[in-house]
Amino acid sequence: MRFAVSVVLVLAVGLLLTVSGKTATSTGKQDDHEMSPLDWWETGVFYQIYPRSFKDSNGDGVGDLAGITEKLDHLAELGVDGVWLSPVFKSPMADFGYDIADFRDVDPIFGTMQDLDRMIAKAKTLGIKVILDFVPNHTSDEHEWFQKSLRNEGEFRDFYVWRNPTNNGVPNNWQSVFHTPAWTRPEGQTQYYLHQFDKKQPDLNYRNPRVKQEMEAMIRFWLDKGVDGFRIDAINHAYEDPQFRDEELIDPKGELMWENLDHKYTKDLPECYDLIYDWRDVFDQYKAQDGVTRLMMTEAYASLEQTMLWYGNANRKGAHMPFNFAMINRLSKDSRANDFKEVIDEWLHAMPAGAQANWVLGNHDRPRVASRYGRELASSLAVLEMTLPGIAVVYYGEEIGMEDNRAITFEETQDPQAVNTNPDVYQEFTRDPVRTPFQWDSSAYAGFTAASTTKTWLPVHANYREVNLALQKAAPESMFKLYQKLIQLRKEHTFQHGHYDSKVLLNNVFGYTRTLDDHQAYAVVVNLNDNDVNVNLKELHEDVETAKVVLTSLDAKMKEGDEVSEVFHVILGRYDAVVFEIASSASTVGASVLMMLVAAIIRSLF
Repeated sequence: MRFAVSVVLVLAVGLLLTVSGKTATSTGKQDDHEMSPLDWWETGVFYQIYPRSFKDSNGDGVGDLAGITEKLDHLAELGVDGVWLSPVFKSPMADFGYDIADFRDVDPIFGTMQDLDRMIAKAKTLGIKVILDFVPNHTSDEHEWFQKSLRNEGEFRDFYVWRNPTNNGVPNNWQSVFHTPAWTRPEGQTQYYLHQFDKKQPDLNYRNPRVKQEMEAMIRFWLDKGVDGFRIDAINHAYEDPQFRDEELIDPKGELMWENLDHKYTKDLPECYDLIYDWRDVFDQYKAQDGVTRLMMTEAYASLEQTMLWYGNANRKGAHMPFNFAMINRLSKDSRANDFKEVIDEWLHAMPAGAQANWVLGNHDRPRVASRYGRELASSLAVLEMTLPGIAVVYYGEEIGMEDNRAITFEETQDPQAVNTNPDVYQEFTRDPVRTPFQWDSSAYAGFTAASTTKTWLPVHANYREVNLALQKAAPESMFKLYQKLIQLRKEHTFQHGHYDSKVLLNNVFGYTRTLDDHQAYAVVVNLNDNDVNVNLKELHEDVETAKVVLTSLDAKMKEGDEVSEVFHVILGRYDAVVFEIASSASTVGASVLMMLVAAIIRSLF
């Protein structure tokens, strides 16, 4: 008799699990590839460090590699999969490392090659991959190649783009991103050299095969040293029109400046994509040796159609991850639910088959998410980013809600993009406010450097006593702890492999489901209003019968663990985001019927 009861109970529990809340409210059969083993990067969380501003270990007011090594435990505690370092190569720092004088050495301001080796080694022990920033479009004017080019030594003149003057002086009307003409004629020279950025950043000539060979050798140098990949900067600037034709003014009556030119001759040329495809072959050669993917990220501010080409074409592979800047460039605090749906769905629908999406809320070139959208919406956007399919990128400080430091004066400004303007307009162009020192604690300089330090390279934000990591780790709820929960939640099979289906709900609410056959189903809703709203979860899926709150944005009206039986009447607080576990009517009814059946069978056995 006991044996019979045991068999019944075992079968009942198995059936119960099959129809319970662990069964997805599926919106369709999953593709076979979605349940194949994921590569290490495919749904990873990558953390961008701006090295000058992360942690200063020697009291000079500038962050360094030893400081990063000291604080890697923070990233492990946060739960990220990889760290991307903005440039640490040898540089005169005209553009804070994006002007590289030696691609195979570390700048002394950040430490030594041994410091970088130690940082990489510690990261690997913590299970964190290391991605370096590669800046291929140009070098510093202090690079050995450019110095030899100036002197017309051997082959090096043709390493850069030199042109004769025209009747107007400069070779054409091209303008630099940094608001100067894109051409400079050095003293004693008859020709001009091209620089799409600062004049101290001369463009390399990729139509010269020797340049391509040298840069490929540089990639191999770092991959041989054990880095896990590269984020490739401004790659869509690598080639220019070989005829050097003038670019057209967007507004014919407007000023001749970079923002008012149609850049069809200086950006997004087909050869830029071919260069990336060639480098992807190099990356894959390393994977063929040991089975480990070396990750390629590409940065290019371009149209959606152009950006998709970085993934590759019908014949060749490109970047694993072309950066998706749509949440930065196309959305704002005034965006509505339909705007979010359009931006997210467009990317997912445009991707080639088998590619991974990625989501970015901020970086070192754009205002911080907490400033761009406001404090109250920042945590809701974190919920959004972390529960979408694909890769998430976190810019240092986002995990504690850091904000732009707009109090930096023109005299304190370091960014050449703003220094080249004037006190009246520099705030429109400066990137310094988003690059201020990380706020570790409430001590002097937010714990970024020693209290005895004279000053930091950029001023610490005045709010550091209220917004810092130490306070958030001690608080019962905080942005940091929300990021931890979100990163942990992303490891669920449904978020890694599951289907995504989005809808614009009534009352300007953006919602979507994440579902996977035979796994827990989830619904995510984001209230984009400055007021409470009513949400009907059945709008997301008509079979939803019950819901339970898994997590919420900060200070939300609903709380973790709340159970919802009236799914057609859910009150969302202003700017709240909520992740629900959802169960279908079939599973709820099925579980009840099954329990009744089990009870009847057991009674009949006695």
